[in-house]
Amino acid sequence: MGINIAIDGPAGAGKSTVAKIVSAELGYIYVDTGALYRTIALYITENNISDENIPMEIKKAAVSLKFADGTQRVFLSDRDVTGLIRTPEISMEASRTSAIPAIREYLFGTQQKISRENNVIMDGRDIGTVVLPEADVKIFLTATPEERANRRYKELSEKSDCPGYEEILRDIIERDYNDMNRPVAPLKQAHDAVLVDSTNLTLREVVDTIIKIINQKTGR
Repeated sequence: MGINIAIDGPAGAGKSTVAKIVSAELGYIYVDTGALYRTIALYITENNISDENIPMEIKKAAVSLKFADGTQRVFLSDRDVTGLIRTPEISMEASRTSAIPAIREYLFGTQQKISRENNVIMDGRDIGTVVLPEADVKIFLTATPEERANRRYKELSEKSDCPGYEEILRDIIERDYNDMNRPVAPLKQAHDAVLVDSTNLTLREVVDTIIKIINQKTGR
C-alpha cells in the first residue's frame, strides 16, 4: 500500500501546479484526477453523446494515464489528449458531467488502483472525502475567486482568443457553485484536511508549506 496524499480545492487554486512540484521534490507519482474528468468531457463533446447515453457510451472511452519521469500524460485509446483538455469549454463540461454517477464510477477504480500501487499525490475535488478517505495526508488548497481568476487570466493571456478577466471570474464563480452543489461527491473540505489559503502566497511558499505538512504527518 502506497502513501497517499490528497489535495482538494476549487478550480484555479493551483492544485495541479503545486502537486506536480511537490510530487517531483518528494519522489511521488502525481495523479491529476481532473484530467481524467476533462478527458471524459472531451470524449462526450467530440462524440455528441447525450446524457442519457453516457452510462453505456463511456465504456468505449478507453481512458488511461501514462507516467514518464513523474509526468502524467492522458490518453483516449492511443491518442495523447493532454493538450486538448484545458480549454474553458472542456472545463465547464467536465464540471457539469463530473456529477453524473456513471462517470464517477467509471473513473473511481482507475484512481484507487493507482493509489494502491504507488506513493501518490492526487488532486481533485473529492479526493480526501470520497476517493481516498483514508489518505495519509489531506490538504484543502484554496484562494479567493478574484485571485484565481487573475491567475487564470495571466495563464491564458498569451493566446489570441483569451477571454476577458470578468468572463473568467464569472466562469470560476459558476464552477464553484456547480462543484459545491452537485448531488454526488460535492466539493468540500474534509474534516481532517489542512486548509492552505494561497491568495497571498507565492508558488514557492505554497509548495514549501505543503511539503512541511506532508513531512510532519508522514514522519519524514
